[in-house]
Amino acid sequence: MQNVLNIHNNAGLMGGEIRLRPFAEVLKDVQEYITKNYADQLKDDPEQSRTLIGSYIRKYLEEKQLGVDGTEPEELAELLYGEMTGFSFLSKYLYRDDVEEVNINQWDDVKVIYASGEVLPTKESFTSPQHALDVIKRMLHKSGMILDNAKPYVIGHLSNKIRITATSPGIVDEDKGLSVSIRIVNPRKLKKEEFVSYGTATAEMLDMLSVFFNYGVSMCMTGATSSGKTTLMSWILDQIPNDKRLITIEKGCREFDSVKRDELGRVLNNVIHFITKESDDPKQVVSMVKLLELALTMHPDFLVVAEMKSEESLQAIKAANTGHTSLTTIHANGCEDTYYRMAALCKESSSMDDATLMGLATRGFPVVAFAKKLEDNSRRLMEIAECVSVKAGAPMMRTLYRFNITDTLTENGKPKIIGHYEKVHEPSESLCKRLRENGMPLKLQQRLLSA
Repeated sequence: MQNVLNIHNNAGLMGGEIRLRPFAEVLKDVQEYITKNYADQLKDDPEQSRTLIGSYIRKYLEEKQLGVDGTEPEELAELLYGEMTGFSFLSKYLYRDDVEEVNINQWDDVKVIYASGEVLPTKESFTSPQHALDVIKRMLHKSGMILDNAKPYVIGHLSNKIRITATSPGIVDEDKGLSVSIRIVNPRKLKKEEFVSYGTATAEMLDMLSVFFNYGVSMCMTGATSSGKTTLMSWILDQIPNDKRLITIEKGCREFDSVKRDELGRVLNNVIHFITKESDDPKQVVSMVKLLELALTMHPDFLVVAEMKSEESLQAIKAANTGHTSLTTIHANGCEDTYYRMAALCKESSSMDDATLMGLATRGFPVVAFAKKLEDNSRRLMEIAECVSVKAGAPMMRTLYRFNITDTLTENGKPKIIGHYEKVHEPSESLCKRLRENGMPLKLQQRLLSA
C-alpha cells in the first residue's frame, strides 16, 4: 500500500491534487524512472546533463503529482537531482556564481559563504553522519582521492574550479561525521568599474597595478584566504596584450581562465594554463617546481605562480630575478610581512642565508599589494607598496596607496567600516626608470604619476 502522508488540495503544475510523500520515497521512484528511461543520458559533467535530466525529473513530478511537505516543486527537483548525481543538496550551491565557499562543520551544520560576504546556514542538512561521509567521498572520487581510516584528511577537487579539503573521524569526533571546506572559484569576472563601485580599489590604483605588470614589474598579491587576491589577479591578467604569451601554474585545480575568444569561439590571446598532478607513485607526480621549470623553457612573456606555499617559492623568486615578469600570491599580514614570509618559505628548501633570501625576494617582487576582507565583509586593497631597498635585513617600504579606516559604525546590528583611499607616494625613480626601459611611454608615465 502506498504510503501517502497527505493529500494537498493545491493544484500542481499540470492541475489536480499534489500527493505529499516522504522525500526518500519520492527519490526512490524518480531514480527508478530516470534509470529505466534515461540512464544513457547521464554524464560525468553535471553542467552537460543538468538541464536535460532536470527536465525529466520535473516531468515525472508533474505527471505523478508528487510533492514533499514544506518543499516547493522547483526546490524538490533540485534536491532530487542533487541526490541522484551524488552530491545531495550540495549540488544546488556548487554551480552558482554567487557562492564562494561551502563549509561543513559537522553533518548537521552546513554554512554557505556568498560573494557578498554573508555567511548563512543551509536550509537543508544531511540525514546522518554516514550520509555526509558518503556524499563527500563521492565528490573526492572525481579527483581520485580516498577518505578513510587510513587517510582521514585529504585535499582534492571536483572540477577545475572546486577545491575540497575534508577531514573524517580520527581527526573529528565520530558523531560529527566530518568537517569539510569546499572552495568554489567564482566564475564571474569583475570589470574595473565594479571594483571601484564595490570600494575594493580606486581606478588609479588598478591602472597602476596593470601598467606595472604590463611593463615588466613583477608583483605579489598578499592577504588571507577570501580577501580577493585571485579576483584582482584575474583582472590584471585580462589587461595583458593578446600577442603576449602568458603561462599560469596552479596546484590541484585551476582558478584562472584567461583565454579570450571572439564571437565565433576563436582564441584571441596567447595563454597556457598548467595544473599540478598528484599520484601515489612519486615518478608520476608533477609538482609546481617541475611545471615552473617547464614553463621557463616555453618563452613566457608573463608568468603566474598561483600561490607561494612551499618549495616552488624559491624557484618563482629566481624566475622573477632572471627577467621573467611574474605575478604570484602569498598569505601574509601586510606588504612588509610578505617578504619575511617569502624568505621563510625559501628557507625550507634552501641553505642560503636570510640576507641573501631577503635580497632575492625584494628584487624579484619589488611591488606588493595587500588585500583584506574587513569586519563588514567588504574587500579592500589596503596597501600598494614598493620595496626600495633592504637595510640590516629589513625591507624598506615605500607606500604608494593605502586605505585609511576612520571609524566603525553599527547599522542594523552589523558593523560598517568607514574609510578612504589615499595616495601616499609616487613610485621611486629606480622603478620609473625600469618602466621606461621596458618600453613605457613617457606620456603614460606622466599620466600615471599625476593621477
